[in-house]
Amino acid sequence: MVPHVKVLAEIANFPALRRRLGLDRTRSLPTDIADRFPALLPGAIARAVGPAMIEIDAQGTDADVTAAITRAMAIPFLIDGDWHRVDLSLGVAVVADGNDDELALIERAERSLAQAKRRRSEQDRADAEPTPVAALARELDRALERDELLLMYQPKVHARRHEISSVEALVRWQHPERGMVLPGEFIAAAEEAQRIDGLTLWTIRRALRDQMTLRAAGWDLRIFINISGQLLSNVHFVETVCAIVEDTPDAKLGFEVTETSVIRDPECAITNLNRFDAIGVRISIDDYGAGLSSLAYLKQLPARELKIDKLFITHLTSSNRDPLIVRSTIDLAHALDMEVVAEGVETGATLALLTVMGCDTVQGFFISRPIALDALIDFLRHDDTQRATRESRVSVMRLANSWKRH
Repeated sequence: MVPHVKVLAEIANFPALRRRLGLDRTRSLPTDIADRFPALLPGAIARAVGPAMIEIDAQGTDADVTAAITRAMAIPFLIDGDWHRVDLSLGVAVVADGNDDELALIERAERSLAQAKRRRSEQDRADAEPTPVAALARELDRALERDELLLMYQPKVHARRHEISSVEALVRWQHPERGMVLPGEFIAAAEEAQRIDGLTLWTIRRALRDQMTLRAAGWDLRIFINISGQLLSNVHFVETVCAIVEDTPDAKLGFEVTETSVIRDPECAITNLNRFDAIGVRISIDDYGAGLSSLAYLKQLPARELKIDKLFITHLTSSNRDPLIVRSTIDLAHALDMEVVAEGVETGATLALLTVMGCDTVQGFFISRPIALDALIDFLRHDDTQRATRESRVSVMRLANSWKRH
């Protein structure tokens, strides 16, 4: 007689997947997993029985069944365009004589699952050597305490008024031993180690302090800050930010968020973005066009700006398709009552063409690289921006007008 096997499979890395994918997407994950097993276990019945649990009934030995499940889970899952590996903890109970009832079988499978989870936990503790990411995240905590971080600012210029209308704050880390740590390294480490809230709150407080310095020097500029998708559903972070902004007289901030960050948990993200908008924080959609751009989300967001990804701006004057994409995006944003920001502007020809297309604001190395606060104040005093933008527009107006006629 072929034994009957009852398996309870729990998603071991469910919390990490939920942080990456968002609540809505992970709700359907157990069903996606269950759908894999019948093909590899003929006659098996698999069903989702909880937010992170799958129950499987199959015929065969426990070794054959667990081996088939292991093979099924060796293949990553394609979710929202990215591959994700799902780890399972398995609790197995076998009926050999046919006398066990369903409840007794489930209880044995639950005990087996509890043992498997304990073994996994013990193994994780044994392997818990500090990873490079964890070590860097701990050093980042110390850097925040020791004030090793600094903010650089990249001006954003209004294309028609030829004046700096705002700046984007970019975090830099001057490590005493490593030297300058790349933002891509320590920001990714902060996100993975769940420390991005502390880094972002430091950035907001420092930006507001620098804003007071700018205002005292004669420039009242809005400062834009990048906000990680992890934070849009973080209640403590949202409450803290609202308190900071409301307690700071004349605070003028903007938050740049990507559409991908909203898709993680749309309902919560949109609610909190509306809260930020209500206290005067300007919302900007960052990297538009670089990922999965959805009009369904775009029309729900309280965004005042749409920032076209530099992927489409860098080759604007040498590509046939990029100008059409950029122009249609500008028209779409204006129809939704949003201003358009183009990042990655590196030449005068690109600036001129964007101006003719109706782009509102530009940002890039042609205007200025990210610079420290003192250098920004000096840059504003010398007013090189107006001269550079006007000269560049005059020099390539024939090119821009030629494109406009087509």
